[in-house]
Amino acid sequence: MILNNPTFTLVGFLVVIVLLFFLIAKVKWHVFMALLIPIILFALIPGVDQGAFIKAFESGFGKTVQSIAVVIVLGSVIAEALKETGGIEKITLKMIDWVGQKRMPLALTLTGFVIGIAIFSDVGYVILNPLVHSAAIASGVNMSVMSTGLVGAMQLTHAMVPPTPGPLAAAALLKADVGKIIIYGSLATFIGSLAGWLFALIAGPRIPSPPSQEFVGQSFADKGLKLPSTIAAYAPIMVPLILIAGQSFANLYLPSGLFKTYVNFIGWPPVALLIGIWLAYRNTNADQKKIQNSKWIEEALRTSAMIIMVTGLGGSLSAILKGTPAVDYIANAIVQSGVPSIFLPFVLGIVGNIITGSTTVGVITAASIAAPMLGTLGLSPEAAMLAGGAGSVIIKYVNSSYFWVCTSLSRMELKSALYSYGGVTLVGGVASMAAVYVMWLVHLI
Repeated sequence: MILNNPTFTLVGFLVVIVLLFFLIAKVKWHVFMALLIPIILFALIPGVDQGAFIKAFESGFGKTVQSIAVVIVLGSVIAEALKETGGIEKITLKMIDWVGQKRMPLALTLTGFVIGIAIFSDVGYVILNPLVHSAAIASGVNMSVMSTGLVGAMQLTHAMVPPTPGPLAAAALLKADVGKIIIYGSLATFIGSLAGWLFALIAGPRIPSPPSQEFVGQSFADKGLKLPSTIAAYAPIMVPLILIAGQSFANLYLPSGLFKTYVNFIGWPPVALLIGIWLAYRNTNADQKKIQNSKWIEEALRTSAMIIMVTGLGGSLSAILKGTPAVDYIANAIVQSGVPSIFLPFVLGIVGNIITGSTTVGVITAASIAAPMLGTLGLSPEAAMLAGGAGSVIIKYVNSSYFWVCTSLSRMELKSALYSYGGVTLVGGVASMAAVYVMWLVHLI
């Protein structure tokens, strides 16, 4: 036991959380240092067994990082390849063909649902922004109608469906089944995405947000650059998802034997994502082949490093909390209050996101704090992860880099963007959480 005194433990835990958010929101420290310093200071609380503290810190960090580091890097490589080869635009254009030009906002919403699984939301919007403006001009609607569903859907799957880094990291912290999260997270975010699309259709026409001619002609397709085929564009995203989900299916329903062993191996996330990278690299042209094994991988490593380190610290915090009475005290208080326990990670995700502006930090924060309490709360790791993810998108406003990327590129005024993008992340997050809550009630998760 790291600390036996319940009062000191609770006070110390609250100080860690308050100091973390203060250092991020007010002092503007990077989240890594803002998390590391309060955790280290916890060791100075009177009565702490510092030997046990150090052991918990190191083991929590190591066990978490060892399970996610390679997977997060591989997922980032796929994202980089999709960005550079025109795969994102091809997915969008084909979705428009399937759904129809007359339902362009729905097509873009469904596109956001797909590509948010593979890449960071702000990168996705940067790539698609010229298409969004062109579509709004051609359809005679404003940017709030055309872009809002897309913005909300990308954020939902980015927060709740692996292999994007946030859900992967949260799954590692909670020891959740990644395949189950893909299946049930996709269902919840699909419902949330449709809710966001309906919000855009209802509220969008009332929000001043004209499209701009300045972006017309800047997309891959407008420049005459060759795009991959539809199958080639979708395969790097869908094949790894199917393989990873198939591993969970095999563990539940297939008898032991060589075939099950084979399915489990190719559904192991590092193998599944390597297959995704191979499929993405097949879309490269001669010039891109020269840089795919240097520049793209280096960029993926830079993108991944911060998330891996922050997730490792989240693992340290969870391991430290497990060695104190605070976990049982808080969990028992929630159980005795009568509030459904699944709302604890949901609220933690909301708080983490609103204060830091980061969906990834929000879902990792929720997972780090909830992980030691799962047994007492009666929550499965999958339910806790999805609830925290749903909370972590509520609500995007002025402290979010994603909000500013979408606002500046859509050329919206701040008031319009707050209504559009703040509104859709609220609606989408609540609708997704409602779906998660129902799945939890009927024991799917």
